[in-house]
Amino acid sequence: MAILPIKKFVFSKRIDPYFTGVYEAYKFTALFFREVFKRPFHLREVVNQSFEVGIKSLALISLTGFIVGIVFTKQSRPSLEDFGATSWLPSLIGIAIVRALGPLVTALICAGKVGSGIGAELGSMKVTEQIDAMEVSAINPFKYLVVTRVVATTLTIPVLSLFCSFVALYGSYVNVHSEETSSLVSFYQSAFSTISFLDIFSSVSKSLVYGFTIGMVGCYKGYNATQGTRGVGKAANQAVVLAMFLIFIEEVVIVQVANWIRYF
Repeated sequence: MAILPIKKFVFSKRIDPYFTGVYEAYKFTALFFREVFKRPFHLREVVNQSFEVGIKSLALISLTGFIVGIVFTKQSRPSLEDFGATSWLPSLIGIAIVRALGPLVTALICAGKVGSGIGAELGSMKVTEQIDAMEVSAINPFKYLVVTRVVATTLTIPVLSLFCSFVALYGSYVNVHSEETSSLVSFYQSAFSTISFLDIFSSVSKSLVYGFTIGMVGCYKGYNATQGTRGVGKAANQAVVLAMFLIFIEEVVIVQVANWIRYF
């Protein structure tokens, strides 16, 4: 008779922290939406963080997008050649990159680079009590540190996503040109001939959601870091893993919603 209460206690001890974490994340997100529309807006800090997210990620995004375009084109060509439909290659690549690959590749790269950076930066500020010092100095640390970073990632990652899509298409053109010597203008015309406004809208919408998720997860993990320097590394690692997990879930949901709208 005494074993059942012990097992129930152990089970509750494992489950309770999960629901507590979900509630804390909800409060953190709700606080963001309360603070984002209040003055001061710290526009200079938003611009600085947008520079950190956008310009410093541009080289990695460009290289990755270019390689994705080349590799995806090389892998798709043999299948289309079997059906004598290589002329459809630009349209196929355009649909795949604009609808899915561009936003997803950009989000995953930024989750690893930007999300971990935000988690480590805020985590180090938390464990060294710099955030507490800001509160003593009559500065709202949440407004200055969290809101500015989340706004920056939300606005910048869609731009990076569109840029990655264009670079990936150019990588695809390089491969197509080496095989068929087609012009750049005709390639882009063929690639965008099957892309609708809904495709562009869903791509930008996904990127906005991804950017918000990356910024919010990185800030939440860093802002609540504990256990000294060990907690900083843990916060950065958890920010990357959780952001990528949520990105894949959001990808499935948004694609399903976009398909429903497209069929109706």
